[in-house]
Order: sequence, then C-alpha cells, then structure tokens
Amino acid sequence: MAVTSAPEKSATPIIVPGQLALRTIHGRNGKFNVGKLECQLGKFTIKDAELEQYPEGKYQGEFVLRYIFLKGYPISDGSMRFEMRANLDGMTLFGIDKLSKAEAHSFAPQEVDPLDEEQGPPPAATPVKAAKASRFAKSAPVQASADPLIDTTPFGVDAPPPATAAAPGSTEDGDAALFGLLWPLGESVKLDSTIDRRALRAQIARLGELGYALDFKTQEWSRQAELQPA
Repeated sequence: MAVTSAPEKSATPIIVPGQLALRTIHGRNGKFNVGKLECQLGKFTIKDAELEQYPEGKYQGEFVLRYIFLKGYPISDGSMRFEMRANLDGMTLFGIDKLSKAEAHSFAPQEVDPLDEEQGPPPAATPVKAAKASRFAKSAPVQASADPLIDTTPFGVDAPPPATAAAPGSTEDGDAALFGLLWPLGESVKLDSTIDRRALRAQIARLGELGYALDFKTQEWSRQAELQPA
C-alpha cells in the first residue's frame, strides 16, 4: 500500500522557474507520463493529470507549486521506494527539447501509473506453478514481464497502445458522451484535467484521431489542416 506523508500546503502558491523532463511510459493501462522537475527548491517527481496531454520532452518554464510531500510505494522486489513529489497549481511553458538517452534512463524502470495509485494496487497475480491445468489454458498467454507496470519499450520507440486504451466510441454519439460539455468541439479545445484520469486519456486519444494537436504554450488543442494526399 502506498505511503504518503501529509502534503505541505503553502498559504500562497510558489512560482519557480525550472526545467520539467517528461517521460512517456508504456504500462498495463496504456501510455502515461511522469515528470521530473528541477528548480531552485530541489528535484521533484510530478504525476499530475495535466501532464497526460504533453509529448515527451524537456520543457523550460515557470511552475506554480501548491503541495510538496514525500511519497512511498512498494515495488516488485518487495521493497519500498520513496520520492519527493510536487503538485502543480499551474505552469507556463516556453520551449521544448528532446530528452537525451541519459535523461530518459534517469527515470525509474518501474514507474507506477498514477491511475493505479488512484485506484489502488492491482490484485496479486497467481503464480504460474500454482495454477492448475485447464482446457482454457491456451487462451491465456503468459506475460513477458512479471510486473505489468515495467516499461519494456526501447527508448525512442512507440509501442502500439493496448485495445483497452483506445478512446471509446468513434461515432458522433460516442464523442458527445466522451467529451460532455466540450461537445460539439470547436476549432480549439481546452481539456479539463480535473476529470477522471481514464476519461481524460480517452479524450486525448480521440482528439488525436480527430486531427487535433496540442499547443503546449497555450495548453489548448487546435484542429490541424487536413493532410494532403501523397
């Protein structure tokens, strides 16, 4: 079970310049983002839902910090990992660069999906040796990794998202249900990162399918010109 100290909340949010390194991890729920913020206050891990929208990279900007706290969670070898977390109350981004291989590899190999942190740990898997033979055994392939949260995708290679991560509904009715008050979509769309994280991921995936792209400076999705046939 994750261990979290009481968040430290300042009377007034603190605005600090810094650099946010954002890494896209491929987990059992699909893709998710983990941020590492370096600023004058120190180095912090950030897993705010707002970061789900942004492409992997290294961002320069100003960051509004509301909470700073110690977070602990178990990892697959039975031990606990502790890290300093920060929650964002807003940010202004100025530019983006690619992560170097060293920067990408500085992220923990067993990053936990914040969706799993919010919903609690998944049920323990039944050991293969303890499972009895069944006539249905062929329909359940063995996982390549014992821990589904481990990112096994090589750096720089995008893995296809699992079917469960696909945005629900490709019809107008499905899109209306998915986007709610944002529907019908205009030329630009600003997503609400306070909604359920799984729904937010579905909205992000669907916007990409509909030809929208994120402008990280305005933090809005805008409809792109239709691609010309090759």
